[in-house]
Amino acid sequence: MTGRRDFQEPPRSRPDLVIGREDLFTSAREQLGRGGSVLLHGPAGIGKSTVLRALAADYGGAARTVLRCSATESESHLPFLALADLFGLVLEDVSGALPGAQRTALESALTGRGESTLQRDGLALRLAVLSALRVLAAKGPVLVVADDLQWLDAASAELLGFAARRLGDTPVQMLCAVRTEGQEYDRHLPASPPDTLAVRLGPLNRTQVSALLDHRGYTPLSRSTIRDIHRTSGGNPLFALELGRALAESPARPRPGEPLPVPTSLRALVLSRLEVLSDEARRTLLVASAGARPTLALLHAAGRENAEAETARAAALGLLVTDPEAPALRFAHPLISAALYAEAPAQERRAVHAALSTAASDPIERARHLALATTGTDPDVAARLAEAGALARDRGAPSVAASLGLLSARHTPADSTPGPDERRLQAAEDAITAGEADLARDIARDVLTRATVPAERVRAWMVVIEAAGQALGEVDAVFPQVLADAGDDPRLLAQVYYQLAWRGLVVEGDFAEARQEAAHAAELAARGGDRRTELMALSFQASTETLMGHPDAPVTVKRALKEPQDPYVACHHNGAGSARFRWLIMSDQLPEARATITALLREVRRRGMVESEVHFLRFLADTELRSGHCGRALDLARESLRLARDSGIGEGASAMLASLAEASAGDVDRALALAREAADHAEVDGDQMYLSRALAALGYAQLVAGDPAGTVRSLRRVRELEQGLGINDPGRGRWHGDLAEALVRIGEPGEAQDVIDTTRAHALRLGRQSVLAVLDRAEALVRAARGEHEAAVARLTSVQDRLGRLGYGLEEARAAFALARLRAQAAASPRTGARPLPGPASYDEAARLFRRCRALPWLRQVDAAATAGPTAVEPPAATPAVSLDALEGLAAMERQVASLVMEGATNREIAARLFISVKTVEATLTRVYRKLGIRSRVDIVRLAAGRRTT
Repeated sequence: MTGRRDFQEPPRSRPDLVIGREDLFTSAREQLGRGGSVLLHGPAGIGKSTVLRALAADYGGAARTVLRCSATESESHLPFLALADLFGLVLEDVSGALPGAQRTALESALTGRGESTLQRDGLALRLAVLSALRVLAAKGPVLVVADDLQWLDAASAELLGFAARRLGDTPVQMLCAVRTEGQEYDRHLPASPPDTLAVRLGPLNRTQVSALLDHRGYTPLSRSTIRDIHRTSGGNPLFALELGRALAESPARPRPGEPLPVPTSLRALVLSRLEVLSDEARRTLLVASAGARPTLALLHAAGRENAEAETARAAALGLLVTDPEAPALRFAHPLISAALYAEAPAQERRAVHAALSTAASDPIERARHLALATTGTDPDVAARLAEAGALARDRGAPSVAASLGLLSARHTPADSTPGPDERRLQAAEDAITAGEADLARDIARDVLTRATVPAERVRAWMVVIEAAGQALGEVDAVFPQVLADAGDDPRLLAQVYYQLAWRGLVVEGDFAEARQEAAHAAELAARGGDRRTELMALSFQASTETLMGHPDAPVTVKRALKEPQDPYVACHHNGAGSARFRWLIMSDQLPEARATITALLREVRRRGMVESEVHFLRFLADTELRSGHCGRALDLARESLRLARDSGIGEGASAMLASLAEASAGDVDRALALAREAADHAEVDGDQMYLSRALAALGYAQLVAGDPAGTVRSLRRVRELEQGLGINDPGRGRWHGDLAEALVRIGEPGEAQDVIDTTRAHALRLGRQSVLAVLDRAEALVRAARGEHEAAVARLTSVQDRLGRLGYGLEEARAAFALARLRAQAAASPRTGARPLPGPASYDEAARLFRRCRALPWLRQVDAAATAGPTAVEPPAATPAVSLDALEGLAAMERQVASLVMEGATNREIAARLFISVKTVEATLTRVYRKLGIRSRVDIVRLAAGRRTT
């Protein structure tokens, strides 16, 4: 089928594409933009056709003619069918320009009115296709879009390949997709031009699968279910959507420990090869699908005597993958295992589990199979499952423990001790530890519909509150109910007041109230003999006092660390070890802080404490960032963010730290986006504490991006928020020096000095040496802006040395950069009668230090400054000598872009708001600079500042 630009249908949205395909779409789009061709390849269902359609819609407008074909397996034997799809509607346009023999051969092949064959008319047909493409290309660019190349009829494939290899510089591009299971795509490259870029589509990760399911409206699915969908589908979008649809439409969810139900459509797709297997071989594969780690030994123990021959036959059919180095059998795709299990009758599945309950060597596996082989309640089975759950918990597998706990509850008689709801609550607490908050909340809510015992009800409410995470405002109505359930029992009340302390901090934004509630909770827990809650409350009190700059903080930290300790609290992200880490890092004890948090991270990973792992990865990233190990910090921050998004825990906090790391060592545009994402999370959760952290990260990213006006806006708001919260320790957010520096850059040295003086008073009281050094660096910029260059150089030289001795590598490099800029400025504009500034006017030292830190965005700034030369360096507060009236002389698009820059928008934000590309924004800004006689977007911001003051 053919489409010309004049009558092509409008581009449609690409919601499925942007989920997990952004990078490959960009690379393919850039390849097409360079005039090249693209071949998409990957297994069935991986999304090739979706990406192909989206690329064709996105890029098709650049071509005058679009030729399309989409082959099918059932029609692949029909010669010239694809050729007819491609050229059928343009035959009249090109036939008149073809030589007679070529025209006759092409018309015969396309219309079927002759006996044209490749054997008889081969050369004429080949030349006709090549000539037809050249005729179309003479009128404008041509895009050939071909889907499912593997089903292309042999004649069309041969003709298309002949033309593709000979097009040369003719403006004809090909956009094709082909199904491949491995890397055998290269056999399809002969049908594409020599400059073709092969792009393999791989599986989606869990977060992307979740986004895809959410886009399709399968929102009621829990995160644990999405995890199972991702595992079963292998990240294949088609398989994931089919599984999600089946679950969304099913009235009943799978029981704990059972694989997902597989819809008939997918069973047929993956099990067609089973038809040639014997019934006994199929039974052997069913046993393998039910086992967690099936081996030949396990199959033999389960009664499958001919397991070797039967699994070898399955491997030959592509159902199993064999690895001589690995004893476990592996299905070629997880969906095959799930489909086998789903296809089997319930009675047969129970028989398989019964066999495995004695064959498996691991006690956890034996208990799970026993449960799935048993119907109804059975106290012995329930007890074995509870013991297996405790073993899984000790092994650091809380997710498995939660699953076993639910199985145990299902087999527990109503009159047993412990009862079924008590076992459900243990499962819910294990789910919280495993990061499966939605599962935990659902279990607890279910228990609350029946529970009457106060201790059980309070325990369930605690799960509901914990599952809310930072969004405590969403469960605000819970607190009066749980207080009523707790009555006057100090042990129960201690748990409630501990959560009220968190509410005071997160919802009310009141550190003083949070500290008071935590102290009250610790006192109640001590009276009730609940050491765990007492330690958690003391740890929270210590952390709050540390952030407040309260003089009692060191004493409270010691109380939280006093023996006897609770192993769970000791390594919890809100426990005593975490409180000690905060104290160390804010006291500039970086090596001790790193050792502490590394040990904590190791322990929570051993225990499977997902939420704590998310936070400790972030804490370690923060430590490395302060130490100047920016590349390492970026890796850790990205890992924390991936885990946070997979689990739905701490996404805002992890995005905030990832923003700081990206701005220091990665992509500044991504840093800006992540900071705004973190701020959005905090706004939605009503979390004032993390809102200030997110805005501080945004301010830093804006500073690195060359947007000091944006930095000032963001950090002024942080200043207001933290004053309202009662946060007085500048070691917490460390944004004060950035605000002062940005104020100097926009010509507000007076306000900058006020920020420095106010912050310095708190830093001196608390002994925050690194903060004092950063403030001195900012004050040196204030002095330079006032013309006190020698004093500024002396101060910066001292600051660089102090920061280096404290171990703050990135801050040391920033001091060296400021010093080099100041010397370069002095060299470019010598003052009459002034002595030359001491030291070399070179950026080498700053570049060396930034390179050591792997601080790539900062290093790019150094390179730009060094390349531009000393004349490009201006005093920070200078205003460009250009009239504001000059803006009126700009073209409409130029004025729009300049106005958005004045508002502090980044190039990416401008592109989104004006529906143009980032490159167009950059080109437009270059014209604006040239017309206004200025050098950077900072000068446009200064123009805006001048406009506001006139």
